[in-house]
Amino acid sequence: MHLRNMANGFELTINGTPVLRHTAESPSIFVGKGQERMDMYRGNFDIEDYVVERIALRHAAVDGDNIVLSADEGQPPKLRLHIAQDTVRIETLDPSINRFWLRTVAEKDECVWGGGEQMSYFNMRGRKFPLWTSEPGVGRDKTTEITFKADVSGKAGGDYYHTNYPQPTYISSRHYALHVETTAYSVFDFRRDTFHEIEAWAVPEHLEFFAADTFKNLVEQLSARFGRQPELPDWVYNGAIIGLKDGEQSFARLERIRAAGVKVSGLWCEDWVGLRHTSFGARLFWDWKANEERYPALRQKIAELADNNIRFLGYVNPYLCVDGSFFPEAEAKGYFAKNDAGETALVDFGEFDCGVVDFTNPDAMDWFAETIIGQNMLDFGLSGWMADFGEYLPIDIHLSNGVDAKLMHNAWPTIWAEVNAKAVASRGKIGETLFFMRAGFSGVQAHCPLLWGGDQSVDFTRHDGLVTVMPGALSSGLLGNAYHHSDIGGYTSLFGNVRTAELIMRWAEMGAFTPVMRTHEGNRPRDNLQIDQDEAVLKHFARMTSIYVHLAPYLKALSKEAAETGLPVQRPLFLHHEDDRRTYEIQDAYLYGAELLIAPVWQAGQNERTLYLPKGAEWVHVWSGATHDGGQEVTVAAPLGQPPVFFRKDAENAGLFAGIRTI
Repeated sequence: MHLRNMANGFELTINGTPVLRHTAESPSIFVGKGQERMDMYRGNFDIEDYVVERIALRHAAVDGDNIVLSADEGQPPKLRLHIAQDTVRIETLDPSINRFWLRTVAEKDECVWGGGEQMSYFNMRGRKFPLWTSEPGVGRDKTTEITFKADVSGKAGGDYYHTNYPQPTYISSRHYALHVETTAYSVFDFRRDTFHEIEAWAVPEHLEFFAADTFKNLVEQLSARFGRQPELPDWVYNGAIIGLKDGEQSFARLERIRAAGVKVSGLWCEDWVGLRHTSFGARLFWDWKANEERYPALRQKIAELADNNIRFLGYVNPYLCVDGSFFPEAEAKGYFAKNDAGETALVDFGEFDCGVVDFTNPDAMDWFAETIIGQNMLDFGLSGWMADFGEYLPIDIHLSNGVDAKLMHNAWPTIWAEVNAKAVASRGKIGETLFFMRAGFSGVQAHCPLLWGGDQSVDFTRHDGLVTVMPGALSSGLLGNAYHHSDIGGYTSLFGNVRTAELIMRWAEMGAFTPVMRTHEGNRPRDNLQIDQDEAVLKHFARMTSIYVHLAPYLKALSKEAAETGLPVQRPLFLHHEDDRRTYEIQDAYLYGAELLIAPVWQAGQNERTLYLPKGAEWVHVWSGATHDGGQEVTVAAPLGQPPVFFRKDAENAGLFAGIRTI
């Protein structure tokens, strides 16, 4: 990074690209004071801020690599910046400051990606994105009836920017990236032509800039910074992970599914801990050990599955229900977060209360990792699990480390991932055990081996359906999360919204071209169609799992590449075609590695799809064998069972890809 003195200011450039330009007439840094209001209801937040004061730091005194900023010459200094290589360290000289704004240089035609996992808009240009881990909301579109009903009934409607996994990091089409090191509530605002504005409700520790000649190299840098995942476990390539929560009947259903030709790698029973029934639907009993009443002789069943090369997966989250067996032990040891009265803080999770295990207490972290996950899950025989609810840390509790819960809230998903990873490492099972999370924040990449896209609605809607999984995979993938997948068929079924056979089949078609195929019965299994309840759906699903297994050699190579370089399995088209600007806006198609292009059908009732093929290659349509020049839109037939899939004519794996049509 280069610091250049200017009249009345300074400019920072990286690789010759201006990223920060500050003058008295056009300041780029502001500080102030604010009073926030935050209300949490079951993982959903109502947040607003009253800005008491916002001060432009117009005067900059530059001394070598240090810059002291004040409101005007002769005024008391507010901030000190220290430029060290590609990092800007920030020191607060006025302790009353609790708001910070930064403007970075922008160009009108610039694209911006990242922000964690963004489900509605991959290119964030032109919009504002608060960065706060939360439930993403139901519907996520204030113009729709389902979002309105979710808001009225449970304050749970959400909006386009709500996400389980925010991260204050963006990549610019100007070939640089910026990471803001803070866990405070922050906002990325990309609505102005000449600058991007970053807001944080605390002064960040520092700013990190990355630059490269190619987007691939930028992604490699970011993945090295935040952490890379190990290669996928070998057992995953055997087929789909079948999600069933039907007690001991799950095993009989699995056998019928296998008999229909479905390739299976795992059985995932999130109800292995037992169920409780609420108005939302069937909920799990949050006491993390096998429920012998619902799953008799489970340990023996797990061994029998292993004999057939099928793994068993479960579920866990960082809370303990008050009516469970672990709650008294954790409370007696002082492992729960406290309320204002110094007592165990209880959180209503929807008709049942839980304690918040305080992972800032090292003893509590070790206890959970060893006793809950190590002994009761890994030693019991589980090969993986959903590690859920990392975004739920309440903001009104007191933690062992003394840090305000509002500053720990965004950090919590990464800490939760670390707890799980600690348990896996203690058993020497890194690269063999597969847990997956929906919540995330900066640094989660170093601990979590697999993301899942959260709780989409069981439909084709623009902001909460099948299509949202793709920008979620692409945005998070650019920031070092190599592996992403979703609930095949969606999850959330409310207000009469239920699955169709078409939806399950289209979702399975996309799932066959993701790192992991996994089904889910949803929050209301009895109301929704399951893969084993419709002969046509089951037959279609079996074929999609065969395609997934057929592509295993290619996926293994991509997994090896991910571990070595950080490049994600699912990639935006521009990652390999950055000279083609038309690829910069595409978010409903993706590259699977460098050689396959996948454009899933994501709207109901469609039997063809129009898509753009990038310049610089000839593309072969898998099903017809027809070759198309890149740099143009094409329309192809896409009946059920034939999702639009293309491969590069010069692909090293062209023979493998052509073989898909024979399955």
